[in-house]
Amino acid sequence: MDEGWPAPGRVAAGGWVYRHAGGVTKRANSVLPLVADGAGTGLAGAVAGAERFYAELGLRCVFSIGPGAVPGLDAELDRRGYRVADPTLIMTAASVWQAVPDGDVVAGKVAPGPSERWLRTWWRVDGGRHHGEGAVPAMEWARRIMTGVPAGYVRLETDAGAGVGRGVVQGDWLGVYCMAVEPGARRRGLGRSVLRRLLAWGRERGAERAYLVVTEGNAGARALYEREGFTVAGRYHYRVAP
Repeated sequence: MDEGWPAPGRVAAGGWVYRHAGGVTKRANSVLPLVADGAGTGLAGAVAGAERFYAELGLRCVFSIGPGAVPGLDAELDRRGYRVADPTLIMTAASVWQAVPDGDVVAGKVAPGPSERWLRTWWRVDGGRHHGEGAVPAMEWARRIMTGVPAGYVRLETDAGAGVGRGVVQGDWLGVYCMAVEPGARRRGLGRSVLRRLLAWGRERGAERAYLVVTEGNAGARALYEREGFTVAGRYHYRVAP
């Protein structure tokens, strides 16, 4: 996920990675703590170093706590008063071929970049919840994240509204991102069509399995993904500084 949603700003610090993108999305503005502190400062010292880094950027310090996170870090952040945010499920489909039978492939163009219409749809539904800071507009930070790696972009439209999605082929995996359907077009199968188009596109490029993430509280999206053959493979959450 770090590779599929790359933060434009990345600083290695003692084995951790400080990611920053003007405050647009927690994933691109959080510490990725996958190995023990390599700077010899201990856990408390490493956390303090991260706090100083984000304070200098004018951003709140956020940690991504998921599979592979440094042991004891979650407890240390809890002790410091960091709140838990966005408990999220990692879901995978073991077979893209099984998830999208040939007869169910949805027609629609998969573009190599996000069009302005694609960006506006995603921003209205999801991206606009995030606020960029500083001289670079938030939408421009979003565009930089999106285009940091090669990806495919789908936008399907009905009379009631549009739905979008983004796919990233990573070896035999397809990462599915930015699934968003405008409120007026929900519960009409549009999200399923976007997902199936992305899965078929990934299959054409050698992907054999797929992953995506969904917040635990999004029961509607989780039900959709389960119907399409995805199951829960892991969990993560964020810790946000007080």
